[in-house]
Order: sequence, then structure tokens, then C-alpha cells
Amino acid sequence: MAAATLATPAFADTQTAPDVTVTPLKVTVHTAERTCTVDADLYRPVGVDAAHPAPAVLTTNGFGGSKSDSTGDTARAFAERGYVSLAYSGLGFGKSGCLVSLDDPRIDGKAASALVDLLAGTRAADDGTTIDYVTADKKGDPRVGMIGGSYGGAIQLATAAVDHRVDALVPMITWNNLAYSLDPQNATDPAAADVPGAFKWQWTNGFYLIGEGQPLLSPSLDPSRINKLSCLHFVDDACATIRTLNSGRYPAADTQRLLSYARSVSPVSYLKQVKAPTLLVQGQADSLFNLNEARSTYDTLAAQGTPAKMIWQSWGHSGGLTDPAAGELNLSEGNLETSYVGRRVLAWFDRYLHKKGGTDTGPAFAYYRDWITDPNGTYATAPRVPALNRTLYLSGDGKLVDNRKKVARGSREYRNWLVPTSHSESSLAGLIGLPDPAPYDTKGTYLDWTTEPLTAATDVVGAPKATLTVVSPKTERVQNSADAADKLVLFAKLYDVAPDGSKTLVHRLVAPVRVPDVTRPFTVSLPGIVHRYEKGHRMRFVIAASDDAYGGNKGVKPVTVTSAPYDTGTVQLPVVP
Repeated sequence: MAAATLATPAFADTQTAPDVTVTPLKVTVHTAERTCTVDADLYRPVGVDAAHPAPAVLTTNGFGGSKSDSTGDTARAFAERGYVSLAYSGLGFGKSGCLVSLDDPRIDGKAASALVDLLAGTRAADDGTTIDYVTADKKGDPRVGMIGGSYGGAIQLATAAVDHRVDALVPMITWNNLAYSLDPQNATDPAAADVPGAFKWQWTNGFYLIGEGQPLLSPSLDPSRINKLSCLHFVDDACATIRTLNSGRYPAADTQRLLSYARSVSPVSYLKQVKAPTLLVQGQADSLFNLNEARSTYDTLAAQGTPAKMIWQSWGHSGGLTDPAAGELNLSEGNLETSYVGRRVLAWFDRYLHKKGGTDTGPAFAYYRDWITDPNGTYATAPRVPALNRTLYLSGDGKLVDNRKKVARGSREYRNWLVPTSHSESSLAGLIGLPDPAPYDTKGTYLDWTTEPLTAATDVVGAPKATLTVVSPKTERVQNSADAADKLVLFAKLYDVAPDGSKTLVHRLVAPVRVPDVTRPFTVSLPGIVHRYEKGHRMRFVIAASDDAYGGNKGVKPVTVTSAPYDTGTVQLPVVP
């Protein structure tokens, strides 16, 4: 894997950045649901006019934010580099109207498309303001890119799906499939396709309360932001989804409705319509939208021929979001030229907005390494995400061995309690800067397998995969229940165990699984990681009965795992040199 280097793109001299004027605007839009007003700020570099046009950058907020947070900082940063920038508060946030509709292309995407019309000069703001100084590919088709994170990342894909005038995207720390994000099912077998996962209740309810608490955050709400029929500030389908998840029940009809709606407002359902070149930036410290989400989006875009590249940066929703590591992109500071990710973004816009065909936009894949101390060498690059290339075996004596012949025969059992007995994270702690207890598992409620001390440092880059067989007679008796909540739930994870016995759960990531059929082997995709296991450390694979950040088992379900040399579970790792 090569260390990353990249030339500094155009507009690098911030000392000579143009002055910027900021104009507040209101734009009334008509969506599939309602008519409402979007609140926006237009950032125009001094000297940009009809005779001297410039490309545009459109950006919006993360969930619960507005045009006045880092959205505005980002818009100003690009305006100072010569772009016309339009920052707006997403529907249902700030002073923009309409209900929160989870970046639905039919609603949020259509509203953003109306703002592209504004940048094209084919529509006016509510006060009559028109724009005739954005570079155009043809009449009515402005040269426009989008950038933003989380909720402001998915909106880019939603917009590009309904409006092919968008020329470049930089979605950061966002989702591929909300059904996976909020109710993750990490069993990858075909039989698991219609089986719900384990409810990520802390993250989901935290954001739900932010949405419902809008009257406290934004007094005197536009009447279009009040839902008089369901919950207060979300569209009906979103309200029904949160109620189903919180019920702890998964009857077939409700579950299909939940999965179908969550997918319908997610890129996974409309990526085939996205043709705009896309630079995906995902955070390693992110248990809300993990690296697997970006990988799924990237693979789909690349397979269909949409220009796409991917970066796995350090920060995400679970850490570094408000205080990135030294040398990392900080959107609130606008350190574009001095950060690796920032330079990649500038190069992306140089290539696709300024149409500089010779611009080096960097490698297909790059990833941050937190064990490198030189700021100029923290990123490594590769032509693709590394493949699974090392297999370890679950031995009956609790060892994780590198040869099937070393597997000892044996059986071990764990059983869940009626309350959670394992802790990975307090989900909102990293986002708001609160302390969080170290991860733990309670004896008797988990099984673990541990390697011998490693003889050399081992770098894992990507999503490990485990294949398991479990015995759970109580689950087997209700295997065909009409309520999927009766199925077995377990949590797979990888620890790094130091020579002194202390252990680290990398970025506190776990893989919840609702086992589709306990009578058959099943495969689990763990969250993607970038981690160095140092020489002398040990790898520990764990399956736990519960996790207090997620919904768990219905009733007590004892589980047995049996191993024999030619009939045992495996853990596969993507190891790089």
C-alpha cells in the first residue's frame, strides 16, 4: 500500500482569496408532499458576474443543523476559493419549512433541484433575486457540485438521482441504507435479506428527539413543519417506522413496510440514477454509518460506470466530528489546502467543476492510519479495498488458530439475561463529547476465541467476516414464528488485547445479527476497520448475547458453539502488508 501524496489544486493561495458577499434568500418550493419555503444564504465572490462566471457549490446541514452551522462555514470556504456557494437549511430544519422526510428524493431531492434552478437563473428567489453568474454547460444547466456530511451527504445522492445537472458530489459520513443503519442486520446470507436486524435504539431515538424537539430549537415554526396526524415534525412513514422499531416486535407485514420505506429514502434504492462523479468520504470512528455503508455505495457506483473514489478518514459520528485529529479536514475551519481530504476535494471540484481534465483526483481508495505519527504519511492508498486473505479458526478450547488442524474438539455455552450484559458504547457520547465507559462483556453471556501473541504487526483494512454455526433449541422451536423478534440475536466483534491484558474494541464497533435460521451455518460481515494489531498483541473474536446500545433477544435463549477440526467456525481478515 502506497503512502498518499497529492499536488495542491487551484485556488490554493488563501492569502489572495476574493472577498465574499452574503445574501439571505427565501425560495418557495413544491415537493411531492407540501409547498414550503427554503431558507438559504448565497455566497458570491467579489468579481464574479455575468461576464466572469464561476462554478457553484451547494451545501446543506447535518440532521438537526441549519445553514448557520458548519454548512455556512463550508459555503464560505468555497466562496473564498472563487466558487459561488449556496448554503441552505434542509427541509424541516432551521427556518426552512416542510416536515422532516429523511432526504427522500421525491421531497428533499426535488427541493434541492429547485435550488439548482435558482443557480441556473431559470427561477428567482421569493424576493425576485436572480443569478446569472454561475458557469453553465448550456442554458438552464449550471456547473454545480455538492458537499456536506451525514444528512447533508445523503441529500447529494438524492438530488443527483432526480437532477442530472449536478456535476460532482462529495458525500461525507452518510448512509447507504437506513434500514441497515437503524436496524442493522449483518448476516449476509440470502436467507437474511428479509430478516430485520437489531434496533440501534440509542442513535435512532436520539435523532428522533432532535427532530421532535424542533419547537425548542427553532421557535415560531412555519405551519408546514407541523404534522397534525402523526408525530409532530416527521412525515407519516417515518413516524410509523420509529414506532415499529421501538415496539420491539417484527410482525411480517409491519417489518416489510418498515424495510421498504427505509430503503426507499436511501441511496441503495436509487443509486442507478446517480451519474454525477462521486467522491465518498466515510469516517472510521462511526457506529451510526459505518465504513460498510460507503463501501456498498462505492461498489454500486463503480459497477455501473459512475466515476467514484473513496476515502476512509479518521472522524465520524462517534469521534472527532467536532475536533478532528491534527492534519485532518475540519469543515468549520476550512483547512482544505493543508489536509489530505481537503486537497482531494479541491482536486475533485477542479476536475469536474472547472473541467481541468489533467487534474489528478487521487487513487481509487485511501485510508487514514492512526498509528502513523508523520502528518504527511497518515494516509495510505490502494487501487481497491483489500480482499479477505487470512483465515483463522474457532477452536473448542477458546483459541483462535491459523490452521484447521490446530482446532481442538469442544463445546461451550452462553446464555443471555433479560437485561443487557455487554457494553460497546453510549452512542451519543462521542457526538456531544461526554465520557463513555470502556466496553465490557459479562461472564457467562458471551464466548471468545483468542490468538497467540502476534509475531509481527498486523494491519487490518476492511470488513472482517465470520462464518458460524450455533445450537439454540429454544430458538429452533419458534424458528417459523410470524414475529421475527423470536429469532436469535447475537453480537460479533473483534478486540485488540495488549500484552498486559487490557483490551480495545476498535472504534467500539459491533456487528448485530438476527440469525435467519439457527439450524444452518450463517455468515456475518463485521464493520470495516483500519487497525494495526501490534507485535505481541492478540486478536480476540467475541460473540455476545446482548449490547446495551441495541435491542436484543426476546426471552432467555441458551446458545452452544461446537468446534471440531473439520467442522468449525472461521474468521476471515483483510490483512495488508
